[in-house]
Amino acid sequence: MKELNRREFVKTAGAAAGSLILAPSMLSAKAHIGGDDAIRVGLVGCGGRGTGAAVQALLSGQNVRLVAMADAFRDQVDSSYQQIQEEMENNELPADRLSVPEEHKFSGFEGYQKVIPLCDVVILATPPGFRPIHFEAAVKAGKHIFMEKPVAVDAPGIRRVLKAAEEAKAKKLNVVVGLQRHYEKVYLRWMEMLHAGAIGDIVTAHVYWNSSGVWVRPRQEGQTEMEYQMRNWYYFNWLCGDHINEQHIHNLDVGNWAKQAYPVKAHGMGGRLVRTGKDHGEIFDHHSVEYEYADGSRMFSQCRHMKDTYYQVTESFQGTNGSAPKPGVIQTPGGYKLLDYDARKDPNPYQVEHELIFDAIAKGEFRYADAENAAKSTLTAIMGRMATYSGQLIEWDAALNSELSLMPERFAWDAEPPVAPNEEGFYPVAVPGETRVM
Repeated sequence: MKELNRREFVKTAGAAAGSLILAPSMLSAKAHIGGDDAIRVGLVGCGGRGTGAAVQALLSGQNVRLVAMADAFRDQVDSSYQQIQEEMENNELPADRLSVPEEHKFSGFEGYQKVIPLCDVVILATPPGFRPIHFEAAVKAGKHIFMEKPVAVDAPGIRRVLKAAEEAKAKKLNVVVGLQRHYEKVYLRWMEMLHAGAIGDIVTAHVYWNSSGVWVRPRQEGQTEMEYQMRNWYYFNWLCGDHINEQHIHNLDVGNWAKQAYPVKAHGMGGRLVRTGKDHGEIFDHHSVEYEYADGSRMFSQCRHMKDTYYQVTESFQGTNGSAPKPGVIQTPGGYKLLDYDARKDPNPYQVEHELIFDAIAKGEFRYADAENAAKSTLTAIMGRMATYSGQLIEWDAALNSELSLMPERFAWDAEPPVAPNEEGFYPVAVPGETRVM
């Protein structure tokens, strides 16, 4: 692949919601598998987010049927199926909307290959390390796609997604990514005014995902190392990419959206102070990164996983003629509010993104092409991780063209993952000044 650079970002990045390209889709409302007007959906990744996405698809208002499911673990498939069934009953949906016979419930690393041919739309919600593989396969098969963020964990994965994104656009396949702020009214109104120059040129941005962290799944007797890491995926970079990638991408993406650009360089610091146990794998528990854009403006980023600390998940912007101190608020230098948006009655953006993509599919329209922006905001997070792990200044083009892959050589329960614990059960952790990130 020829070298890529940050100037090649899509002009409509961050503005997918509401855009409409009047062109026939490969799968119009009357051309679905099976010959009727039902939109057949396959779910790949049956954890909490995948289960939620499947329910939201079924609640989209279109004639949607879930016809196939896959996960690495069969118990996840069964648990997800039961939860979806309960949600359908709670929402009084027709029982035939859940049409997944036993022969369409798949487990193992190859399950996605069996789901894709059975459906019109694929929901991709596995740990993000698998996203490039699954996205590429779904695009090649000509399927519309909803996929969760982030979309990769390393630069080779990013390049793979970018290439598949171009193919998806050429095939007029709708692709929506779960960066749901792009489908949230308060953010859409906020960005509309920021892009119109309400605070002048944006000079600095501050973005945060500071929280107490997420679950830990302890090692079980008899697990192979591969199974343990797959079950406890959040704590291994080949599966998750660290929490700067898995969660903080939301805020970094909002910063890029506001700037309508991607950073050219990054430097920062991070480490492990609190979440240092054997069951915390190899990831840091805090990152602080300073990003620089081509115009010299800065985005200051923080993310933290520590219990009983100040919770802050938000974004703010400062401009040459005012500020935007939180989502939905814009004010003059003197403090007069030009916008004070009340979002309490707005619809759930997680639901909205499904209603929009399934409306487009039902009407045979190509509206959504989220993958390129998602890949570049994911790279923003990866570049931040590279900076904190190495302690070095990381430039965009170097990060994008890195050949360092985090993925294992093969996928099997008896395969060796890319990292392994030492004799005491601890995993290697990045050391700034020593760790190689490219």
